[in-house]
Amino acid sequence: MPAVSAAPAAAAAPDAGAAASSRPAAASLRAGTSGDYPPFSVWKDDHAEAFSAALLGGFAAEQRLALSWTRFRWADLVGDLRAGRFDLAADGITVRPERSLAGRFTVPVARGGAVLLLRRPAWAAPAGSPGLGLEGARAALRALDRPELRVAVNRGGHLERVARSFLRRAQVVAIPDNAAVREALARGDADAAMTNTFEAPRWAEGLDRIERIGPLTRDVVALYVRADRPELAAQLDTWLLAEEERGALGQLRALHLGPGGGGPTALPVDALLCATAERLALMPLVAAAKRRAGRAIEDQAQEARVLAAGRAAVLQAAAARGAPPPADDAIDAFFRAQIESAKAVERRALAAPETSEPAFSLDDDLRPAIARITARMAFLLVRLPRGLTRESVLAKARDDLAESGLAPEQIERLVAALVALGG
Repeated sequence: MPAVSAAPAAAAAPDAGAAASSRPAAASLRAGTSGDYPPFSVWKDDHAEAFSAALLGGFAAEQRLALSWTRFRWADLVGDLRAGRFDLAADGITVRPERSLAGRFTVPVARGGAVLLLRRPAWAAPAGSPGLGLEGARAALRALDRPELRVAVNRGGHLERVARSFLRRAQVVAIPDNAAVREALARGDADAAMTNTFEAPRWAEGLDRIERIGPLTRDVVALYVRADRPELAAQLDTWLLAEEERGALGQLRALHLGPGGGGPTALPVDALLCATAERLALMPLVAAAKRRAGRAIEDQAQEARVLAAGRAAVLQAAAARGAPPPADDAIDAFFRAQIESAKAVERRALAAPETSEPAFSLDDDLRPAIARITARMAFLLVRLPRGLTRESVLAKARDDLAESGLAPEQIERLVAALVALGG
């Protein structure tokens, strides 16, 4: 694997003389990575290697940016991004609502899902016939959820949340060093390890009697950019779409991630559906904030502001691209479908028992995050391919929005509005 390190400009020969000294200094790009998450990141000396390094190194080279790397711990990722320790984080970073509140995601670069690697304990019943899809995997996991089950997981990341959400009775042991999670399973200190489709094949290699349960979730991985760097996020999105279109991103996934990396992700339709899922994942937090503030779900004045902001964002994105904008009524229909779907998720969240999740401010945290997602949606809407068909988009939407809990007719409304914009 080629190393991706600091700026090429720094490697100029010392005898280059005045010609070298007269060159303008390269702009810097500071990237954060865990360095402990192969195949996405491996730390070597002072830089990262593996998929994320190859991906970001290609971007930095094309943009003539001096790339430097800083390591983060998964539990500190959000805080480090907020504190400005780096401009973006590049690793196997799953799109999650609490992360959307602190920064902005690019279009996705890979798809995967959580996987439990299990050495079945003597007390556990023999494995039955595997069920189909998420529900079959989750049913198998529920059958194992007992106090005797010892599950190792990386501390502070997406997978710890997954483990604790599905395993309420088991002993979930969070380990700060990701590599040590696999070692706990190998030594027999844990009966199982929560990992994902990217890591699971590598972790299972060389271990005896290991079963794979999952995928348990549908996840997307993206680059994670500071909230105050919209221009960097737009640059990355433009570049990622182009890399996907010409096949280079797919080649990187195949080389580093293998089959576990999934198919194309940085395509306008796929990325729009992922942005919709990200937006909907914030709605339970919106509902909780409204409940605390005594506000109703229905807010016609706010809905009018959302429609106006969405239309303005699409018009601005079209102008920046030098493309004719979609019709106003088509833009409004798309964002109206987003609003109605959001309210459906909010109503379901309010009907559920209250949880002890952290409280977020509607005006200071949630609406700015939604506005950042709206900007990405606008960027993608003016890049939709022509000739979209309802059948092809609906098949994708049913998968990408399955976790949102939307009714089939709500998904169909979102799809109809999207297809109209690409028609």
